[in-house]
Amino acid sequence: MVPFAGYLMPVQYPGGITAEHTAVRQRCGVFDVSHMGEFEIRGPDAVAFAAHVTSNDVRALAVGQVQYSAILNSRGTIEDDCLVYRFADRIMLVVNAGNREKDWRVLRATLDASPQRFDCTLTDESDAIALLALQGPEAQRILQPLAETDLGAIRYYWFVEAMVAGVPVILSRTGYTGEDGFELYAPAGDAVHLWDALTRSREVTPAGLGARDSLRLEMGMALYGHEIDDTTTPLEANLAWIVKLKKGEFVGRDALVAQKAAGITRRLVGFTVADRAFPRQGYPVYHGGESSGLVCSGTVSPTLGIGIGTCYVPVDVAIPGSGLEIEVRGKRIAATIVQMPFYTRK
Repeated sequence: MVPFAGYLMPVQYPGGITAEHTAVRQRCGVFDVSHMGEFEIRGPDAVAFAAHVTSNDVRALAVGQVQYSAILNSRGTIEDDCLVYRFADRIMLVVNAGNREKDWRVLRATLDASPQRFDCTLTDESDAIALLALQGPEAQRILQPLAETDLGAIRYYWFVEAMVAGVPVILSRTGYTGEDGFELYAPAGDAVHLWDALTRSREVTPAGLGARDSLRLEMGMALYGHEIDDTTTPLEANLAWIVKLKKGEFVGRDALVAQKAAGITRRLVGFTVADRAFPRQGYPVYHGGESSGLVCSGTVSPTLGIGIGTCYVPVDVAIPGSGLEIEVRGKRIAATIVQMPFYTRK
């Protein structure tokens, strides 16, 4: 257990990170990610406000649909990445725990600065909501007996409101592992009951932050504070697909339009190393003998058995097959830029 953003979080359970990682890839694991933040936007202009403060096109969402997006600043850099849930009567933004207070200040300041423009209210529901993530190829089969809804009818990045193990939940087909699975938002007071119901099956392995990190990295998924932060733009981080410049005005749009016109100078890439060297975050990266930044994330992939990682390199270097060197404990190890994701599920 480690302190994180005001919470005590499990890095691993007694079985260990590799066993948890493998369980999610092959069977099913469950994560307690109740530390995530949830903001609700209600009122006639809830959709318009959400579209103004996020980079993706909220207006394009149908009721019951989820969207990956980003909260930007006027420089076009990333304050946080988030999920946007569109309900019939509200919008829910799911934000990172470490950025919850900052995100709240940013959104609150934006709303307060435009009281006549946006007729809506913003509330922080984070402490009232627990979040469990059931992930893996067997997730639907294991969860279905507990759910009073047809899980097969829930498409990827869609959600329903349903009863699971007698608990009212927001049940979405989303996750941060690259596997099939569901995220269950429940009243905080029901979290223990829901956890016990999910883990009653011996097929479900409790998994911690260590496995969550190695699973998302194998999929090339960005983690705030590693691949993305307030010094990076979505265009540099291969997240141009969550930026809808044609939707109209939004926070950060002008900066991104200018950057796109000028052209980016660096790009996020994935790399592999030939042996089992461990490319940790912060290790120096070199190209052609010259310094080329630092490793953003790195590990030895439990699935692939090789070292994998991410870093930023100049755009003319960001080509699959290009060679890099990673300095590991004073020794430079050969690495190769590869197309992400590193792992593709069957």
